[in-house]
Amino acid sequence: MTAAASPIPTAPAAVAPVLEGRDLTKYFSVKTSRGILARRVKLHAVEGVSVSLTPGAVTAVVGESGSGKTTVARLLAKIITPDSGEVLLDGEPVPRGRPRAFARQVQMVFQDPFASLNPVHRVRYHLARPIRIHHISQDVDAAVDDVLRRVSLDPPSQYVDKFPHELSGGQRQRVAIARALAVQARVLLADEPISMLDVSIRLGVLNLLADLRDRERLAILYVTHDIASARYLADTIVVMYAGQVVERAPSVRLTDEPAHPYTQLLLSAAPDPDRSEPPSLAGSGAPPSLLDPPSGCRFHPRCPHVMEICRQQEPPSVDVSPRHTAACWLHVEPAQRRVSAVSAASGAEPGTPTAPGSSPTSPSQED
Repeated sequence: MTAAASPIPTAPAAVAPVLEGRDLTKYFSVKTSRGILARRVKLHAVEGVSVSLTPGAVTAVVGESGSGKTTVARLLAKIITPDSGEVLLDGEPVPRGRPRAFARQVQMVFQDPFASLNPVHRVRYHLARPIRIHHISQDVDAAVDDVLRRVSLDPPSQYVDKFPHELSGGQRQRVAIARALAVQARVLLADEPISMLDVSIRLGVLNLLADLRDRERLAILYVTHDIASARYLADTIVVMYAGQVVERAPSVRLTDEPAHPYTQLLLSAAPDPDRSEPPSLAGSGAPPSLLDPPSGCRFHPRCPHVMEICRQQEPPSVDVSPRHTAACWLHVEPAQRRVSAVSAASGAEPGTPTAPGSSPTSPSQED
């Protein structure tokens, strides 16, 4: 009798995303002036953005005001409908509208907790109502107490009968998070959850989000303009500029080795107590108008490394290292840049450049 062959060990499978947005695009129609005859134009809020959220991980979306961060969060929550692209839950496209089953699993925490909580109702009402609507528990009072403890508002008896104005900013934001957790959500979309809070209590809310990620395996989207807090909390950082993704990577790698000039600009502007010299803000300036975005790379009017092809053609997303991509012509081989420039000049459909996997090429090397 021969011995049974031992199984061949296999690599662990990658964790499948619980919520995913693919090629999300959203335009808003805005008036250029007042009056009945005012002309309406298209605002390019988000174009071709893909984001995936996995259980037990925080993905941060970082960028300046107006970069499209909040719009992406609202698209993922299906509060607004994309013009193109799709939202998937557990790999399946979500039906049109915002089905109740989807709303229960995907919850959003807004920037201003005082505005998102009804001032005429007590904390008990804000937490009991979603529990009743989604039939979470027969014992509503016990469920309310439990969710308050989960956000470190303990003992619950001190908070359930208070109005929002009787709570501090940090406590109000914890109640808003508790309301999202009350329906047993799997995904938490946090839109700048600490920007309205005092600096002294921001760390407590960030630690709460980290604890929910680790203890309850929540998939969390953290929208922020503060790349320093993104490094502290997030596992992955996605950098947006003028409605498009320009770089994505694991948080430590992205902040230690930024590949896109815009990410470098964000990091140079972030406070750093260990910095011995004043920050270098080369290429600083104002973001472009999304009513008429620049041709080519949208960052080229502010970029200190701008080349002619940057003005003509949108850059591809290039793998600069494992799990680290950047949409920048600096990371494309000079020969491929020349081919793309010739294709653009001739009006032909340009091919997709390949990633060199090497260090950025300086503009002086461009022929």
